[in-house]
Amino acid sequence: MSDQDALQGVVSSFTMQRTPLYDRHEALDARIVDFAGWAMPIQYPSGINHEHLAVRQDVGIFDVSHMGQLRVRGPDAVAFLRWSTLNDAGRLRLGRGQYSMLPNDQGGLVDDLYLYRDGDDDFLVVANAGNVEVVDRHLRSLAEGFDVELDDESEQWGLVAVQGPGAALLLERLAGTDLAAVRKNQTVDVAIGGCAVRLARTGYTGEDGFEAFVAPADAGAVWDLITEAGAIPCGLGARDTLRLEAGFPLYGHELGPDTNPLATPFAWVVKDKPFYGREAMWGVDPGQRLVGLRLAGRGIARQGYEVVDERGAPLGEVTSGTLSPLTREAIAMAWVRTSHAEPGSELAVLIRGQAVAATVAVPPFYGS
Repeated sequence: MSDQDALQGVVSSFTMQRTPLYDRHEALDARIVDFAGWAMPIQYPSGINHEHLAVRQDVGIFDVSHMGQLRVRGPDAVAFLRWSTLNDAGRLRLGRGQYSMLPNDQGGLVDDLYLYRDGDDDFLVVANAGNVEVVDRHLRSLAEGFDVELDDESEQWGLVAVQGPGAALLLERLAGTDLAAVRKNQTVDVAIGGCAVRLARTGYTGEDGFEAFVAPADAGAVWDLITEAGAIPCGLGARDTLRLEAGFPLYGHELGPDTNPLATPFAWVVKDKPFYGREAMWGVDPGQRLVGLRLAGRGIARQGYEVVDERGAPLGEVTSGTLSPLTREAIAMAWVRTSHAEPGSELAVLIRGQAVAATVAVPPFYGS
């Protein structure tokens, strides 16, 4: 399990928010933790490695109902989202989604998010669970002068992610719909067990798969049908190792209020157009880059561990690290000085006072 500080410990309080699937996790004897104020499963009795490999090799299912959903609609919805987000909402066709980011005015980020276009002037913004209120306030602060309406729809949605090479075939059988023609980032409306489900061919694992938006009252029935069809329940632990193995960022680790996305592998999100905070971000070189690391020695690089050069001089710090359940090698992501950010650059990570050799690598950390 990587980045223990983000997955804060076993829940001992009943004040945490619960998703519509909480009773399913309890029945499956999941280990429940406090994650961004939500009682969420970190793993099931089979363990993180088993869940991780199920997604890489077949199909797994995650409860991600803790994510936030914000509706943006109105005549100026496109113009507003082009101004407030880094990707270009104007290029987004109906029934499609796009990965995007929400800039602040300091050259960094409020959050990273997914944006779906449900109509000409109707968009759904999916934000990280811990940032929903912040994102909502930020968007409302920018909405003055735009003819748009913003609504928090988070309580209107249950959300599960069905991920892995077998995901499409499993969902095809349940929905009775050919999903082969559904392209990456495209959405399609289906019925599963008589429940209305919107499937989006998106995910956070590096594998093919779908995220299923469903009414909270139907989430349990949909979960049951998908797991009975063979999907392995997976918790936040496997979600973290999968996204790190794929080289995907996590807000609060790789990304944050002070990180310039132009210095990351996700700079493609930042489109050359007017946007809020552009002056503080565009053309500014922070002198560091976000890179992947492969460790040659023993030990796991955790968030905050120092990265050094061959003389022990500081170069940066680790943002996330784990032992890959698939390749069994120690991998990490880190911010390092630009001088040592080229693939193949040799450096080291200080782990318990010992310099463990590492090499800059380009994720994903698996496959050819």
